[in-house]
Amino acid sequence: MPRPKQTDDGLTKFQRYRRQKLHRGMKQLRLWVPDPNRPDFAAEARRQGMLLRGRPEEAEALEFIEAAMDWPDP
Repeated sequence: MPRPKQTDDGLTKFQRYRRQKLHRGMKQLRLWVPDPNRPDFAAEARRQGMLLRGRPEEAEALEFIEAAMDWPDP
């Protein structure tokens, strides 16, 4: 596998990109999310949905989803 190119400043393209983002006040975040392609995903989502059904948290979650769907595009 070829090594990433380094320029005069000694940084790779990715290092320079990350440095620019940090300079602009951004923070890198790595996030693990459930894989919807797993065979057990649908069953687990259904199970959790049934646990939520009828609870006050259900209305709160649905309101959040609706608000996110209505979020204006930039």
